[in-house]
Amino acid sequence: MPVLFFGHGNPMNAILDTGYSRAWRAIGAELPKPQAVLCVSAHWYTPELAITAMPRPRTIHDFGGFPRALFEVQYPAPGDAPLAARVRHLLAPDIARLDERDWGLDHGTWSVLCHVFPEADVPVVQLSIDETRTARWHYELARRLAPLRDEGVLVIGSGNVVHNLHAYAWGKRDTPALEWAVGFDRRARDLILQNNHDPLVAYESLGKEALLSVPTADHFLPLLYVLALQRSEDVVSFPVEGFDGGSVSMLTVRLG
Repeated sequence: MPVLFFGHGNPMNAILDTGYSRAWRAIGAELPKPQAVLCVSAHWYTPELAITAMPRPRTIHDFGGFPRALFEVQYPAPGDAPLAARVRHLLAPDIARLDERDWGLDHGTWSVLCHVFPEADVPVVQLSIDETRTARWHYELARRLAPLRDEGVLVIGSGNVVHNLHAYAWGKRDTPALEWAVGFDRRARDLILQNNHDPLVAYESLGKEALLSVPTADHFLPLLYVLALQRSEDVVSFPVEGFDGGSVSMLTVRLG
């Protein structure tokens, strides 16, 4: 099974016909249908390691200031308690809490999956990002998930290679991308093509472009969960690219 990182961007892509939403649908139409999805979303960023284990995860509208139609979207994909237990086992000896009631599917997950699997007929489990841990810890933890690729589970990371809302051109989504954003996005692509992850794990050492592109770790760490599963024989592709508001990369990375 391939692994995918999606730059999810503006949640309005969930309900608008955009180049991004059309590209996500094309990816879903081409993918082998998985047994289930495990998603690491930038928006479950919490001081613990947790896995959704409820039978019917709720659709979380974790944003504000958008039209009512976006808040009315429901993505009723089932959960998968056996997969949650399997993930918990793989992550040992680190302890992950099985969340049977609190979380659900946040917009980092459903705003993309509503296009990739529009029938909501593929079970979905989310894995939280422990905000108290280092990027290296997350990368090494993610490597333990490697068996899932051979078990029919599609592992997805949802965030952004570049995500700087301080520099974002609000109300001008088509504004040209900033030079430093393009530079870091291009550098990340080159390193992924080389299967050279260490500079990205230590992204803070990559200089000014990296610090501007990743001012906070939440949207970048999901990429590391995908890169940790890269195999030497994987074909690497970037089926979606572009920038939203000049400072949010919409890059999708496909491995395999």
